[in-house]
Amino acid sequence: MDEQRSVTIPIGDAQLPADLTLPAQPVGVVLFAHGSGSSRHSPRNVAVARTLNGSGLGTVLADLLTPAEDEVDARTAELRFDIGLLASRLAGIVDWLAVERPAGDVPIGLFGASTGAAAALVAASSRADRVAAVVSRGGRPDLAEDALAQVRTPTLLLVGGLDEEVITLNERALAELGEVGELRVIPGATHLFEEPGTLEQVADQAATWFTTHLGRR
Repeated sequence: MDEQRSVTIPIGDAQLPADLTLPAQPVGVVLFAHGSGSSRHSPRNVAVARTLNGSGLGTVLADLLTPAEDEVDARTAELRFDIGLLASRLAGIVDWLAVERPAGDVPIGLFGASTGAAAALVAASSRADRVAAVVSRGGRPDLAEDALAQVRTPTLLLVGGLDEEVITLNERALAELGEVGELRVIPGATHLFEEPGTLEQVADQAATWFTTHLGRR
């Protein structure tokens, strides 16, 4: 049975709450970066995390903003687009996972949604020695800007087939990622993958990507 516990991760002056789920012998651990205006309780990320747990992967769903910052963001929507801040928090949690080893000495992956995908890629570019795989769901990898060309980590971009604007933005990001990137389109899915069976496809493809690439590390 999976071990589930809540932890508080100190990153600089911030104390970030997180939910940690670990199978008995995880093959890796995946840190989630939620999207605009979301949190570690995002039902879509929770659903994906369950599938990853079923594939032998530990998961960490963390809030990247403090409660006080969340209040500011709820009014202004500015911090959710502060990719530098979100990426620095993610990188800090990656370092915490590598040093504290709550999942043991296992490879680390990043799963990013919406703006969280950009933060995940910036963090991956700065932690290439610690991040072994990245998956983006309906993400905005284009917001990673100059960091894209510095990414050396295998990166899977998953986009809904009906999310035309985001497909275009992902295609541009893919050109910058080069050979480490792969773009897959989920037919019939809109931006939030609310259509029956589409989020399950995302979860299954993410699980395969992570088990494949984390297993190689």
